[in-house]
Amino acid sequence: MSNHKIYSMSVASVYPLYIAKAEKKGRTKSEVDEIIRWLTGYTQDEIEEHLNKQTDFETFFKDAPLLNPSRTLIKGVICGVRVEDIKEPIMREIRYLDKLIDELAKGKSMDKILRMK
Repeated sequence: MSNHKIYSMSVASVYPLYIAKAEKKGRTKSEVDEIIRWLTGYTQDEIEEHLNKQTDFETFFKDAPLLNPSRTLIKGVICGVRVEDIKEPIMREIRYLDKLIDELAKGKSMDKILRMK
């Protein structure tokens, strides 16, 4: 497996960028947190703990309590690559999160973002 630079970056270093992107488009930190909880199965307290500990992305996703089975419904292009075509598991999880934050910033409803039918 390739060891991409983002794997060793702390989630806490990117988290404020997710919040800023959402808030710039009129969305909220709580919606970003809801997306992260939905995707990973972490509680809000666990997310905060990982942010405080500066957990890297690789560990954050490897240790996730319950990756949402509906995350495989996330389709589309992020960073010029179709998320459903990404072979490396950790990179795919990171890009799922990126895609969900993009959808939030583009004004999609939370029901659609969280793949509720």
